[in-house]
Amino acid sequence: MKKHFTKIISVLLIAVMAMMFVACGDEALENSGETQTAEFSFKYWNKCDALTSLKSYVTDVTDKKSENFIPVADRIAVFDMDGTLYGELFPTYLEYLLMAYRCLDDENYTADEDVKEVARTIRECSLTGSFPSDMPIKHALGQAKAFAGLTPKEFEDYVKEFLKQTPAGFEGMTYATAFYLPMIEVLDYLHENDFKTYIVSGSDRFICRALASEPCNIPYEQIIGMDVKLEATGQNGKDSLDYQFTADDKVVRTETVLIKNLKTNKVLQINQEIDKQPVLSFGNSSGDLSMHVYSITNNKYKAEAYMLIANDEERDYGNTEKAEKLGEQWKEYGFNVISMKDDWTTIYGAGVKKSA
Repeated sequence: MKKHFTKIISVLLIAVMAMMFVACGDEALENSGETQTAEFSFKYWNKCDALTSLKSYVTDVTDKKSENFIPVADRIAVFDMDGTLYGELFPTYLEYLLMAYRCLDDENYTADEDVKEVARTIRECSLTGSFPSDMPIKHALGQAKAFAGLTPKEFEDYVKEFLKQTPAGFEGMTYATAFYLPMIEVLDYLHENDFKTYIVSGSDRFICRALASEPCNIPYEQIIGMDVKLEATGQNGKDSLDYQFTADDKVVRTETVLIKNLKTNKVLQINQEIDKQPVLSFGNSSGDLSMHVYSITNNKYKAEAYMLIANDEERDYGNTEKAEKLGEQWKEYGFNVISMKDDWTTIYGAGVKKSA
């Protein structure tokens, strides 16, 4: 009996020592500074400078031994949407096309003439690719008016119904699936390495939520965009401080634009809603320039910015000459340049084709 008891005690001691050894080993590895970078296969990317730069950066800042190590809480990455994560060349921005459809094609809605005129301009200029310089604000005001009175849920449902359509000039996808697959991989890669990602777009915040939240695996509260004023249905023009919300009220969109989230407004909104300086910034146009400069300037952490150039004329409707000039301009700012033509094995997926 005594021998049996002694044997049991010995087995238990060995088991406890083994568990302590494993625990100590894990703790030693955790504190050793070994890189925590997740292994990731970029199947939609060619070997290129931009991807090499990104992987090197992430490996560096997630390595506890590195002087450039960034704590998880401060790993903030911001992404523009149109032209960065999502197509914008069919033949223009999704929200422009949505408004034109609402005002000119929706049999259940009658637009005022001033809003129709903006919609017609969008259709005409989409064919030439040249828009008036004031089109962003004209569109924002027109869109706010065109969808005023809808609840956020009604607007989201309207957007999602529109997304079922096939983009002009393409076969094999819908507006809902027109994401750049290589950039979705970038998001997945950053998520695996404990980066918190935000969409910071010039498009309507509620359009971005309806479109991008699920494919990009980014929650609604991490999506920033153009905002219109919301109000209760019973306010009738009263200030919100002078009105008490009732059980009969609904929250609806109004005609008032609060902010068009482009250029420096992106920087201000990042401060307003994130309150942390990003360490990674991704964009594709001058509307993202301020966000990039803000992210990489006077940052206490190592930071990088990436600009996509739309130089693929076979798989998309890019403009090689214009894109290459922009690429050189972005390099002068110290940004990394992503070539859609050279750096990606696909844009939208193997089943998608241009249809003229």
